Amino acid sequence: MTLQTRISGYADPALHAEGLFIGGAWIKRGGIAVINPSTGDRLADVADATVEDAARAVDAAEAAAGEWRATPARKRSEILRRWFELMTQHAEELAMLISLENGKALPDARGEVAYAAEFFRWYAEEATRIPGEYRRTPSGSHNIMVDHEPIGIAVLITPWNFPAAMATRKIGPALAAGCTVILKPASETPLTAYAMARLGEQAGVPSGVVNVLTTSNPSSVTNAMLADPRVRKLSFTGSTGVGRHLLAEAAKSVVSCSMELGGNAPFIVFDDADLDAALDGAMIAKMRNAGEACTAANRFYVQSGIHDAFVAGLTKRMAGLKIGPGYDPETQCGPMITTNAVRKIDRLVSEAIAGGARVTTGGKPLEEGGYFYPPTVLENVPVDAAIAREEIFGPVAPVYKFDSDEEVIRLANDTEYGLAAYIYSKDLARALRVGKRLETGMLGINRGLMSDPAAPFGGVKQSGLGREGGVTGILEFMEPKYYAVDY
Repeated sequence: MTLQTRISGYADPALHAEGLFIGGAWIKRGGIAVINPSTGDRLADVADATVEDAARAVDAAEAAAGEWRATPARKRSEILRRWFELMTQHAEELAMLISLENGKALPDARGEVAYAAEFFRWYAEEATRIPGEYRRTPSGSHNIMVDHEPIGIAVLITPWNFPAAMATRKIGPALAAGCTVILKPASETPLTAYAMARLGEQAGVPSGVVNVLTTSNPSSVTNAMLADPRVRKLSFTGSTGVGRHLLAEAAKSVVSCSMELGGNAPFIVFDDADLDAALDGAMIAKMRNAGEACTAANRFYVQSGIHDAFVAGLTKRMAGLKIGPGYDPETQCGPMITTNAVRKIDRLVSEAIAGGARVTTGGKPLEEGGYFYPPTVLENVPVDAAIAREEIFGPVAPVYKFDSDEEVIRLANDTEYGLAAYIYSKDLARALRVGKRLETGMLGINRGLMSDPAAPFGGVKQSGLGREGGVTGILEFMEPKYYAVDY
């Protein structure tokens, strides 16, 4: 089967390049080139929104807000459930589309689509379970009743690395709560967002409830929406640097913010760990989406007794991965998203080598079409190297040796980030004891994958504010209202 025959239907980039999606209509507006990182070729051009288009999107969201807010929870639930079913029905096409515009290997893309769809199923269920509260005051003077109401129009900003999942993780709880939304996907991977908007139409999402716009001028467009008094929520996933800027802009209008920002996850392997299990987990935690994930293991701390065996095993596994175009069914490690991403990874690796690190596999960009960097393992990495401080966002595993619990806790916490961490040990009490002292929002114990729609996703320190997913995720899009009742 040729590539052309495999990109028919919802996998066809041209189908999703019709224009901005505002108020249930597709609006042509300029063009942004979408590039296939596996080849460097242009896939399609999508619309380029202006500040005026952003204002129209807010108008559309406001026009739909009253009716959607008043829509019974059961009906909102059924629409989300139908959206889940449509994503599942078109899963293979969506996976191919993601592989084309993002470059991720097809198995990863299929996993993302399944994960993304689950947010619609989960929040279809949570829509009917929004909590309330009733109790007598301690003084006995009156009764306390607490309701939760939709916060209002929400601006959702998503990154390029998980174009389906980062969108559904925000749209699902927002719609379940009764909010209308404006989604601004990354300009590198906008086709998936438009494809899902089309499926949302089929699922019965009313016009104006979900609006999607892409822009080559994200700062001005986003700032204009945040300055609009009708916008009451910002949910952002992206870098900590951009997050700081958006928080400053949102503060001008006191817009409620949820922030899922950068990560620098430590992966800790104790001497008593099951080596094969630790290596299995390391490959998942490091190589999911070729390392382009905020939860990716960024620093491997391996206790001295198991260090050499771990490095040898990890090197063998990383060196054995098949590199190629994301859409090739045999590919295990696809390209990076841009040439700039490759340059950043190369800089971090080169600086580490200059500081004394030793390459056991990989270590140099591939000189071929597309934006490829090979799976790489480094040992003897200086703890003060830039690669230990910065988020790599690529298929590079720097390994550090440690001796004691106290040492590894100090090293793991020596970062401004606190999103995810991993521990491998057969001693659960030890893992929990160490995990308790790690400054992180999420912890995987003897697991290389922790993300789940039913669990709260988020970090501490400069990794973010608030949580997505789980039973708490819907509350990010709601405001508690207290009634003092006497009767």
